[in-house]
Amino acid sequence: MELEVFVTPGLGDNSYLLASGDRGLLVDPQRDAWRFLEVARNRGIRVERVLETHVHNDYVSGAHEVAAAVEAEIVAPEAGGYQFDFHGVAEGDEIGLGGYRIVAWETPGHTPEHTGYLVLDGKSDTPIAFFSGGSLTVQSAGRTDLLGPDYVESLTNAQFESVRRIAQLPGDVQLLPTHGAGSFCTATPGSNVRVSTISAERVSNVALRPGTPSEFADQQLAGLADYPRYYAFMAGINRAGPRVLRQVPDCKPINVNDAVTAIENGAVIVDARMATEFAETHVPGSISIPMGDSLATFVGWLIKFQTPLILVLPDDVDGVADEAMTHLLRIGWDEVVGYVDGGIDAWIESGRVMNQSRTATVDELYAEMEATADVFILDVRQQGEWAEGHIAGSSHFHLGDFHDRSPEIPSEAEVWTICESGERAAIAASLVERSGYRVTAVVGGGVSTWAANGYPVEKPSV
Repeated sequence: MELEVFVTPGLGDNSYLLASGDRGLLVDPQRDAWRFLEVARNRGIRVERVLETHVHNDYVSGAHEVAAAVEAEIVAPEAGGYQFDFHGVAEGDEIGLGGYRIVAWETPGHTPEHTGYLVLDGKSDTPIAFFSGGSLTVQSAGRTDLLGPDYVESLTNAQFESVRRIAQLPGDVQLLPTHGAGSFCTATPGSNVRVSTISAERVSNVALRPGTPSEFADQQLAGLADYPRYYAFMAGINRAGPRVLRQVPDCKPINVNDAVTAIENGAVIVDARMATEFAETHVPGSISIPMGDSLATFVGWLIKFQTPLILVLPDDVDGVADEAMTHLLRIGWDEVVGYVDGGIDAWIESGRVMNQSRTATVDELYAEMEATADVFILDVRQQGEWAEGHIAGSSHFHLGDFHDRSPEIPSEAEVWTICESGERAAIAASLVERSGYRVTAVVGGGVSTWAANGYPVEKPSV
């Protein structure tokens, strides 16, 4: 089978290019779909269709980018409620692609309209692969709580039936999910392996172990991780059809005076430099979210959706602005004022007040606790991480809940933020400072480092 797998690490998702000779189709592309089309062009493949498995909650679909670029047909679940012209499919509907037959399978659970696509060898009708979207994934299954509590029971029961139906396919059928490791759309972490086979999943997939719907619900709904707040806006954008971009939008350089004016009008500064650089000096009120695969996830989690952003980028601007814009456009964040021309140095040279913040190691935190009784340690990891063990006497709420729960921080506290690796602690520290507290971020390590150094750890009582 001529198949190309594209992984988008920041989202934890896969997209696929399936080809038969010079004819091809794309499955579940992200908004920056021009990267997929470039691969197709280089291979001499004409993309005829885009297949959508469901209304996506974690990213803006690239189906419209593909349709606009190469006049491809959008194929999607008939029951998806889309507000644009598309080829709707339901159970048993078929489309052709050269020597392949593509058959729609209704697999509700992750979403009500969820549809997978079985790939058959057209000559022998032998199943070859199954594009499973967010139904059965590698060593996991798509979560069923993203549409809210009113739908959890019905979707979980539907997912129980869907994953078992898929597991009855022949063992050598390739399982090609959209969601994978790193995605908040899976109920359990799953595997770093991106694709699998039905036979492998029968052996290793935890979602196939429960024998009843109630056992399945108990397992799949227990200990779910918090998911980003921007998810609430994705389905609406995808049903309506996003604005077509055709390329990465320009991120314009702006001078410090224009940046200040934008801030006065409601823009937020996102400082994308390393956490240690941010600590050395930064613009008061800015939020530290270092450049990387998780940039958009944290922006979408911590900042009101579509708030205008001003970026402070690392010194080497070439390519970094495009990288930041690519991450942001994938979640539909089109409101970017620009990046500060000259970076943090330009801001310093303008003579405006700058802030500094402290970073520390776990050893320094322990020394502070020994010397001072009144240390407020804020653990900003997920609930499941906290339950596995945390610093004795520390307080906890997840980073994504900061704006709702920051009033719980004592007004005169000297706050020390901590996580697992230091990244979330540094982000949290910038939010704590923005709220008016004194703060130190534990970076370059976290709770596991603390435990490894022999310092006291406790677990919640059961």
